[in-house]
Amino acid sequence: MIITDTHTHLYSEAFDEDRNDMIARALNAGVSRFFIPAIDSTYTESMLQIEKHYPENVFLMMGLHPTHVKDNYKDELKHVEEMLAKRKFYAVGEIGIDLYWDKSTLGIQQEAFKYQIQQAKKYKLPIVIHCREAFDEIFEVLETEKDDDLYGIFHCFTGTLEQAHQAISYNMKLGIGGVATFKNGKIDQFLNQMDLKHIVLETDSPYLAPAPYRGKRNESVYIIKVLEKLSELYGVSLKQVAEITTQNSKDVFGI
Repeated sequence: MIITDTHTHLYSEAFDEDRNDMIARALNAGVSRFFIPAIDSTYTESMLQIEKHYPENVFLMMGLHPTHVKDNYKDELKHVEEMLAKRKFYAVGEIGIDLYWDKSTLGIQQEAFKYQIQQAKKYKLPIVIHCREAFDEIFEVLETEKDDDLYGIFHCFTGTLEQAHQAISYNMKLGIGGVATFKNGKIDQFLNQMDLKHIVLETDSPYLAPAPYRGKRNESVYIIKVLEKLSELYGVSLKQVAEITTQNSKDVFGI
């Protein structure tokens, strides 16, 4: 049974004390594919080092996270562009709009999001979207960029059923993680109305640990709890959920 974590920050400082042990725990549980989103240029070298140590298991993305769209965002976008031109990445991400922390940067967040979508299209890559309190703003940009070359994953999907259908209409899979196990997560109330072909699994570790670990450091092995929840919601075996969601990840990332 191959399980794919489509979104994990393995380079995070939260793992500095036990990174290899943490990855070993996941590998031993059958979690053998890790897709690593970028945040900004300060993490690039750490990402490359993890890939070097786990070349069969780690697949890198390149992008500028919306909460890191600051005054120097043009320099950061140049770094993204240079890295995409230099070597193989499997997605442009995580990119998007986050209005939870700072609404004043909306304009440059929109600009950076749109620019990175266009870079993804240039290299025929999927995008991985970060959305926090910004569904309308995200959909507005996606509407302007909608075509056959636009596809990817709506990471950490926490919207409504209607928003789920809208995300899928832009050729997006829904990234489902720990929130599906929360008592107040809400998405568990309608998730099984979405065909499993639209779902990929993720942890977003070290963030958003699933129940019963909520509030603690998340890690990739905990994706098993998300797998169990989806097996329960859809009424199919763990193996089926793992197979379908891993195939979905292959369809997006091409590997």
